[in-house]
Amino acid sequence: MPKFTGYVSDHTKFIEELKSKTPGMEERQQEGRSLLWDKLPISLDEEARVKQSRLRQNPYPYQNKF
Repeated sequence: MPKFTGYVSDHTKFIEELKSKTPGMEERQQEGRSLLWDKLPISLDEEARVKQSRLRQNPYPYQNKF
């Protein structure tokens, strides 16, 4: 099946136009991504400590304990 290299979707055109009108947008996107997703890996000991320190939540918090 041949590829159509000349086609550019409306979405791609919109994003390219937005990026050209807004200088520095990609840098701000990368900074925002790094705040949420780019984390350093934690050690297995640290992961175990965090897992042990979590409080267990009841499946239904409003149910009385008997």
